[in-house]
Amino acid sequence: MDIHSLFSDADLEAVKAAVREAEGKTSGEIVPYVVAASDEYPSAAWKGAALGALLGPLVAVAFYEWLGLWGVHVPLWITFPAMIGGGAGYLLTAWLPPVRRWMAGDEVLDLRARRRAEVAFLEEEVFRTRDRTGILLFLSLFEHRVVVLGDTGINQKVKQEEWDGIAAKLAAGIRAGRSGAALLEAIGECGHLLERRGVALQPGDINELSDELRRGES
Repeated sequence: MDIHSLFSDADLEAVKAAVREAEGKTSGEIVPYVVAASDEYPSAAWKGAALGALLGPLVAVAFYEWLGLWGVHVPLWITFPAMIGGGAGYLLTAWLPPVRRWMAGDEVLDLRARRRAEVAFLEEEVFRTRDRTGILLFLSLFEHRVVVLGDTGINQKVKQEEWDGIAAKLAAGIRAGRSGAALLEAIGECGHLLERRGVALQPGDINELSDELRRGES
């Protein structure tokens, strides 16, 4: 999935403005971050190949029995369909994101997105704020997953379940094809949540982390 096709220059400027506005009344530092995918899922393609190799001979035998194709050796109906089915399964899984997601499985998608978010939290140094009030708003587009990670100063006041609610709405927006608008809404909701939970603006507060949408390598 191409990040650049989903977020225009206008979207990027709107994200920066939304982050500035959300941070205007709290000491929270919101870091939006997006990757095209959290993993390449090579095992998913091989699972597709294995499934295709199993289904190919079954389909061939069904045709053999139903159509009465006499004169064709049964071993050929088993060997070649397995090869063709395996190749087709591999290519379909490798080329079609919905098939690859299905082969990977929801649990694996969740795990890979979470791990990639934790890496991004460290790489982008979200922890480098005076009061440990950094928040990573992580989007993984291929997986249709969103992870929100707060630093220790945030987690004392905001429960993970509250972040998960914002993440679920943003993930739904990605699936609906409105990534830009959904991200702006999520940033705004983060700011409102911080206000409600008393993450107040402190004297001498400065903008410690940059406001732009950061884009990582898959």
